[in-house]
Amino acid sequence: MVFKALKKEDEDEEMVSLLVKLTVKDYQNTEVPKVRQGYGILCGIVGVILNVFLFAGKFLAGMISGSIAITADAFNNLSDAGSSIITLVGFKMAGQEPDPHHPFGHGRIEYIAGLFVSIAILIMSFELVKSSIDKIRHPEAIESSPLIIGILIVSILVKLYMAFYNKQIGKRISSAAMDATAIDSMSDTIATTVVLITTLIAGATDLQLDGWCGVGVGIFVFFAGINAAKETITPLLGQPPEPEFVDKIEEIILRFEGEGVLGIHDLVVHNYGPGRVMLSVHVEVPAKGDILALHDMIDRIEHQLRQELRCDAVIHMDPVSNDDEFTMQLKEQVGAIIRKMDESMQFHDFRIVTGPTHTNIIFDVVVPFQYTRTDEEVIRYLQEEISKQDNSYFAVIQVDKAYQ
Repeated sequence: MVFKALKKEDEDEEMVSLLVKLTVKDYQNTEVPKVRQGYGILCGIVGVILNVFLFAGKFLAGMISGSIAITADAFNNLSDAGSSIITLVGFKMAGQEPDPHHPFGHGRIEYIAGLFVSIAILIMSFELVKSSIDKIRHPEAIESSPLIIGILIVSILVKLYMAFYNKQIGKRISSAAMDATAIDSMSDTIATTVVLITTLIAGATDLQLDGWCGVGVGIFVFFAGINAAKETITPLLGQPPEPEFVDKIEEIILRFEGEGVLGIHDLVVHNYGPGRVMLSVHVEVPAKGDILALHDMIDRIEHQLRQELRCDAVIHMDPVSNDDEFTMQLKEQVGAIIRKMDESMQFHDFRIVTGPTHTNIIFDVVVPFQYTRTDEEVIRYLQEEISKQDNSYFAVIQVDKAYQ
């Protein structure tokens, strides 16, 4: 069964790849903006053609049958054609090179295009419910014929295919806009299936469920639009990077442990659209190391990140005293206190400054966003616990947040 499922997935990939190979140059390098643009334009053109085709067929079926649900579903496909045009234009604009006014490129336009698609879905759901309520108030018999049933079945199959290829391409290029379009296509598939069932019931019985069906479809499409909007608004507002991406960054940096890397912290990833990522990170190095050799190492790490992950990195070197026994012993004690508060907490930039009356213990503690205590409570608790170890200890603490 597993083998068959994998084989089926490979066949599905080939169905998508065939069209992509014919139209998208260098299609395998999906992180390149121009290649992503090619995928988006392809999906936009296919979406416009198929949705216009579906609109024409359903509009004809709606006029013949007198069904408000079929007619509303037809105009839903017409709005999808408009959404495909928005997607096409969005990817075309997102693929533009950076300019003086947009030095980080235009990649986020892709998210905006996906948001417009979501808004179109919500507007169409409102219009569909409104028309369906009128149909409930003034019910009319609808006609069911083999031609109408055939049009609806073909429409369902076409929308299933559209949902499939948008989902596959969205997965391939990690596109929120394509994911939103795939959700819309699947919503249309379910909506048209309900319309088909209602039409069959109307042809076989005296039940007139056309208006109620329209309301149900409209509500379903509304929630699909809300979910699609969330998928596009989240990257616009700013979201944490994928765990796999963070793991890859850490793996690349820690390759240089033998040359002086002791650890990393304060990783922040800035996303300016698919394929346009910048990051900053602090890398711990020996305090007594050769500064020129360490600087050369940092340059090589930045180059490696750019080469493997296609992202620009800015790395800050943090000198760490790793050969002082007293410092390392005190660091272990502080670590135990922090872990007692919460196992998920981390700390970094640990150093001590001794004086005639007291010893400053300086470090940053990383507190999860969902942590129940306030930053002030965290600092006060740690200061009290550390001073219990020795009343000459005074903790100077900076609270950080985890951005990944």
